[in-house]
Amino acid sequence: MTAAVERIEKVIENIELVVVGKRKEVELSLVALFAGGHVLLEDVPGVGKTMMVKAIAKSLGAEFKRIQFTPDLLPSDVTGVSIYNQLKQQFEFRPGPILANIVLADEINRTSPKTQSALLEALEESSVTIDGETLQLEKPFFVMATQNPIEYAGTFPLPEAQLDRFLIKLNLGYPTALEELEVLERLQHKHPLEDIKPVMTTTEVVDIQSEITKVLVSEDVKMYMIDLVHETRKNRAVELGVSPRGTIALMKASQAYAFMQGREYVLPDDVKHLAPYILAHRMMLTAEAKMSNRTQEEVISSILELVRIPVNQRRLTRS
Repeated sequence: MTAAVERIEKVIENIELVVVGKRKEVELSLVALFAGGHVLLEDVPGVGKTMMVKAIAKSLGAEFKRIQFTPDLLPSDVTGVSIYNQLKQQFEFRPGPILANIVLADEINRTSPKTQSALLEALEESSVTIDGETLQLEKPFFVMATQNPIEYAGTFPLPEAQLDRFLIKLNLGYPTALEELEVLERLQHKHPLEDIKPVMTTTEVVDIQSEITKVLVSEDVKMYMIDLVHETRKNRAVELGVSPRGTIALMKASQAYAFMQGREYVLPDDVKHLAPYILAHRMMLTAEAKMSNRTQEEVISSILELVRIPVNQRRLTRS
């Protein structure tokens, strides 16, 4: 575990050469990667969303593809298509950009629901079905999707079923003045992305993903997760609470986060730290809550204050 944690820290340092002042967001993105999940980045253009996913791909030496979602994009443009070769007199499959290790789904809400649905199988099953044949995607498979929360003209909001497929939802936010000065200094002569070298292999990523499943989650911590999720289902501000898929996502992410901290067991603090990023986008607020300008994150924060935290250290670290 120690060697793996050191490698992960090198990956984080690599990414921070490009993305300044966003260590928490970088760590959460890697939590999703190592937990076998995907990330939805919702923020205004120009804050470094694309640079972060490119830096992750270069740090892992992984195959990277970008899909620029537009209203006229077809599902076959994402998954691939079979084209008839007249010379060979047979169909040949031309793989789409989804068949890569690291995929950037840029402005995912600008394409039609039909094309968005082409991602559902890939996000959930790590496979795609083309011409009736199912192809398993090569591991690791990680999608980072972006969407602009400001512009709504010509967009198609992601349905709840698709939002639920993203393990974590993040916002990068604007940098501080000092962080922005650091960005200018780094970009003055050349782009720091050019200097990034792989510090971990895709095989090592798959090995870490396997090891993370062995991280202990005690019964007390599992019940803490369940209590949080059940509270979302009966909260007066929530119309539709978190599904069991959200509970599973919280457990897997907590295991990955604990592993990245060098621990073989999950603490309630891990769950509390991750809950807003994993549970908030899986809820629907009532009309009254929206009219009161309450956010999903605020509701989760109130639930975290309400639910009792297990404190028996021996029971937390023993199966």
